[in-house]
Amino acid sequence: MREEGRLPDVVTVPPEMIHKLMGLVGLGLRGRLAVVGVQRVREAAVRGRLQLAIVAPDASRHSLDKVVPLLDARRIRRVQGPGMAQLGAAAVGIVDHQLAKGIRALVEPKGEVE
Repeated sequence: MREEGRLPDVVTVPPEMIHKLMGLVGLGLRGRLAVVGVQRVREAAVRGRLQLAIVAPDASRHSLDKVVPLLDARRIRRVQGPGMAQLGAAAVGIVDHQLAKGIRALVEPKGEVE
């Protein structure tokens, strides 16, 4: 269980789960349950709609500096996903609670999904 005030941990997606993760992200994009790009992720976080963020590990420092502090300040969980080439952007945000829960169940150690 999480302590009050503790920032969310960053979960790294294991290589064998990337294909499944991308399938869920694609489902979210087709259903408009996800937003693509640093600016759209920031906007969703500010509006309180963002449930989970997937950040490319090879994103530029400039892009990360725009989004990571905001995610941490808003206590939004972050997943270090596949690279930008596969993800299609530096960051993808999940705005649907059930989809975010499914992604967390896929990538987080058992027993930590809320």
